Amino acid sequence: MISTDTTPRTREAPRTGWGSSTRAEPGLLIEDHALLGDLHTAALVARDGSVDFLCLPDFDSDACFASLLGTRDNGRWKVAPKGAVREVRRRYRGKTLILETEFVTDEGTVRVVDFMPIRKGNPHLVRWVEGLQGTVAMRSELRPRFANGSTIPLIARRDGASASVAGPDALFLRGGTDKEPPSFEAEFTVQAGQRIPFVLSWARPYDGVPAALDPEAALRETEAYWEDWASRLHLPPQHQDVVTRSLLTLKACSYQPTGALVAAPTFGLPETPGGERNWDYRFCWIRDSVLTLSAFMRADLTDETSAFGNWLEDAIGGAPDQLQIMYGIRGERRLTEVNLDWLGGYEGARPVRIGNGAYTQFQLDVLGEFAAVLYIHSQQTGKLTERGQQALKRLAIRVSEVWTEPDHGIWEMRGPKHAFTASKVSAWIVIECWVRAIEQYGLKEDKAPWVKLRQTIHDEVCSKGYDAQRGTFTQYYGSKGVDASLLIIALSGFLPPEDPRIAGTVKAIEEELMPEGLVLRYRTEESVDGLSGEEGAFLACSFWLANTYQLLGRTEDARKLFTKLVGLCNDVGLLAEEYLPGQRRMIGNFPQAFSHLALVNSAYFLDEGSRATMYS
Repeated sequence: MISTDTTPRTREAPRTGWGSSTRAEPGLLIEDHALLGDLHTAALVARDGSVDFLCLPDFDSDACFASLLGTRDNGRWKVAPKGAVREVRRRYRGKTLILETEFVTDEGTVRVVDFMPIRKGNPHLVRWVEGLQGTVAMRSELRPRFANGSTIPLIARRDGASASVAGPDALFLRGGTDKEPPSFEAEFTVQAGQRIPFVLSWARPYDGVPAALDPEAALRETEAYWEDWASRLHLPPQHQDVVTRSLLTLKACSYQPTGALVAAPTFGLPETPGGERNWDYRFCWIRDSVLTLSAFMRADLTDETSAFGNWLEDAIGGAPDQLQIMYGIRGERRLTEVNLDWLGGYEGARPVRIGNGAYTQFQLDVLGEFAAVLYIHSQQTGKLTERGQQALKRLAIRVSEVWTEPDHGIWEMRGPKHAFTASKVSAWIVIECWVRAIEQYGLKEDKAPWVKLRQTIHDEVCSKGYDAQRGTFTQYYGSKGVDASLLIIALSGFLPPEDPRIAGTVKAIEEELMPEGLVLRYRTEESVDGLSGEEGAFLACSFWLANTYQLLGRTEDARKLFTKLVGLCNDVGLLAEEYLPGQRRMIGNFPQAFSHLALVNSAYFLDEGSRATMYS
């Protein structure tokens, strides 16, 4: 897809920023960015030709470009016409992550081709400048700032490259128009038919200058890799383009050495404009695992399914009581949260955080999600391994010990713990999966006590989590509010779709959590989540509602909502975590794997005409 919007929208620049020697510039919106990736890390490129965010060498490394969270003095690399731009057009080349951005000026038209070669050694970022018409004056401004936008590097020349060095990081620039290494800030012209490459490479300073990359060969290899990968996808009959782009995005969010999938390649992009809900999403959530495996298996991505499943088992280890809600991309367990005070924040949203303190929380729903992964995987493969059987049993035992305890809930509330209804349903899911496994695979286990526990949990949820006067399940026992996570009640098979309590809950969600046609997670109140400020509509929840409509036989409503959600994708098919309908813009970390996972699964779900639960 290609955009012909002639005037990029801008946001108000933050008033504060580390070491800013010039007046802060207006920045582009979150959705004005596109994604590049090499299966180890990812970069965000804005419509104006600026690489505004990039962590090197890996997703969870420090950023060397962080202007998206501050000003240009926090690091960026902008390649664009020097003069005024009349029109900007951009698209991905075919089914790849090769981005083509065309700038139309009064002097002519130029194209910038951006990509990251699939990692073989050192990471590289390649930018081709191609003249299409006339002669265009260009400017390249490469301004690295290591240590997440704080450290000004030393600029020098080393072994045929321009070098930028500080502490453990070094960037090396090659290419340009001259025989000499290009300057980090340079002006040049490009004529029709002329192609000028720039290659930026990262290395440890003590490892020396990386070998020169052939940009022409790298472009061919990168295009061939992505096109070959996309050609193997099993796609639904409809919505193939948007599903393919979402699957490409998910692949770009995967960490190839381990198979882990980051929730997003960014940190600090706010859920509330100008607010404090600014989290680091460069980790792998167990919660995402059900959606991830479901999407990968439906698309016949067997290698990715196997790699992710293996990472999941290795990261979790053998003790259910030590199960965390999230892990690092290599399985790290300690994800200490730190504030980056020198970054002004996107639109002034502070603090900007790295690490994620929620890793220490107790969330009962994680047990249900892990059990669902094990059971769904067994359904797909037709067998339950000994390892899977033991894991399911341990999870069931763990649930029997803790299911009555309050928790922080699916949304990682930073306020007081509650008996969240969706968490209790997740406890039921664990026992449901274990009982099903005993029955289906003929396990030599006494299922009677588990059937009894399953019914006990079910009865309590229906008694304490349901408001009979209003005809809806509630966010937590005794509360009056509803929560989008209650959609799990139908999607998990906890109650059949025709049960009037399902229809009543959907009606309450429509009335209370859809003020502008998209689903909020819940009504934000400081007494519930411990944080201030309203957030946008959570896109994954809206896809869940579309699936629930399908289960209820409301097929037309399901398809209308799905079509509306797909229409929110930006010009290159990407979604953030949330959307602000009133402002018609995205908010939250970007691109968000949870949103794209929900889109992919919903597309298959609706095209299959399914009225089955998540286990069928």
